[in-house]
Amino acid sequence: MRKREREITDVKEIHSILDACKVLHLGLSDEGQPYVVPLNYGYLFENDTLIFYLHGAVEGYKYDVIRKNPKVSFAMECDAVPFEGKAACQYGMSYRSLMGMGKAEIVTDTDEKQRGLSILMKTQTGKDFEFNERLVSIVNVIKITVDNYSAKKRPLPGESMES
Repeated sequence: MRKREREITDVKEIHSILDACKVLHLGLSDEGQPYVVPLNYGYLFENDTLIFYLHGAVEGYKYDVIRKNPKVSFAMECDAVPFEGKAACQYGMSYRSLMGMGKAEIVTDTDEKQRGLSILMKTQTGKDFEFNERLVSIVNVIKITVDNYSAKKRPLPGESMES
C-alpha cells in the first residue's frame, strides 16, 4: 500500500467494511486474459483466515475459469462520496475499501453449500436463513480462502481517519 496513512488494521473497522459493502468484484484470469465479475458475498473469519462465500447459477464462464486457475483477486468499496476542490486535482472520492488475493474452489459438499449460503444471506440481510438440499442443488457456491488482504480509508477533506 502506497499511502500507509490510509491503511486500516483495526479488526473492528475491517468487519465494518465487510458488513457495509454488498458487492465483491471477483478478479479471475483465463490464460492471461483478466475477467472481473461483481457478486454478492458472505464472509467469516476461521482461525484468523478470511473466507468468502459467493453463489450463482450452476454453470457459467466464471466456474470454467476457476477450474482452470483457482487464483483470484477481489476488491470491494463502500461509503463512496465524491468531493470537490478548488482545482481539478483536488477533486476526489472518500471511501472505505478492502482488496486482496486468494484461492477459489467450487463447493460440492451439500452441508458446506448450505453453510455458505446461510453465511452469504446473513452478511447481505442480517437475517438467518436455512437451505434445503433442493435449493442447494440449483446453485453453485464458490469458497474463497483469502491469502492476503488490505483495507483502506480515504476520509473527506478535513475529516480525521477515526471518523
